[in-house]
Amino acid sequence: MRGAISAPTARVVDVVELLARRGNVRLRYSDIARELDLTLATTHTILKTLCDRGWVTRDPAGKAYTLGPGLAVVAAAVNTRPFVEAARAAAVELAAEFGYAASVTEKVADSLVITAFEGGERAWPGDRIPYAPPFGAVFAAWDTAEERRTWIQRAAATSTAIAERLELTLARIRDRGFDVDYTSPAIGRAASLIGTLDTGTIALPSNIQETLDRLRVEFTTLGFPDATSSRPQPVAAITAPVLDAQGHVALLLSVHPLGEIPPEQIDTIGHHLVRTTTAITGAARSGARTEL
Repeated sequence: MRGAISAPTARVVDVVELLARRGNVRLRYSDIARELDLTLATTHTILKTLCDRGWVTRDPAGKAYTLGPGLAVVAAAVNTRPFVEAARAAAVELAAEFGYAASVTEKVADSLVITAFEGGERAWPGDRIPYAPPFGAVFAAWDTAEERRTWIQRAAATSTAIAERLELTLARIRDRGFDVDYTSPAIGRAASLIGTLDTGTIALPSNIQETLDRLRVEFTTLGFPDATSSRPQPVAAITAPVLDAQGHVALLLSVHPLGEIPPEQIDTIGHHLVRTTTAITGAARSGARTEL
């Protein structure tokens, strides 16, 4: 849903998300104010309200804040959404089977949110990624024609040729059934940097804008290298979608090799992911228990 946002509501959500990301790290209200660049008065008011509703608790001795039991009802409702519970269970099984980390990603407005991460050393859940090329190609591949155009225009506002290339990439992802992210950590950081450079708050010169657009497309189309190569490739993620009743993506299930693997292993993981996500989709629609 697009439109004006409520700044006070956004600040409340920011506080809850900060406490969720920090996990066992206890934060005093001055820490929260500093992290979120809020005034002490605003932070105190938000925390007082959250404490009154049980969403946050305050340690009387250390005066630190953590998430409270009042959020249990919200968490339970989230976990009973179609697909989610089965996808998280599948991520655990995929991590155990292939020995790589696995994740679940959902789309929230114009961001991608990692809602589960299994088998990795880093606690990724809650991380947000902009829903714009080179990120979110699998979501866009199964989206409506209008939403696909919107996603593409975030990287190709000035070039018909670039837009056509991205549309072809999305069609190839749909045909294959899964996407392969061949970006190395360095390329991933570069792709994220592009997003920070092109926020829309400052008008960029046309030549710089065109260069950024082309870079985004190059990062997005890395999923289709030379098909004849038998050499191991550096793979960041292999991703397949779980589809809703309308055939659009409800969430993504990914395996993260984060290293070089041979093409045949890429195909093995990709086709296994497709079978898993297809089973989750079918079971959620029928209300049955998913057998992976």
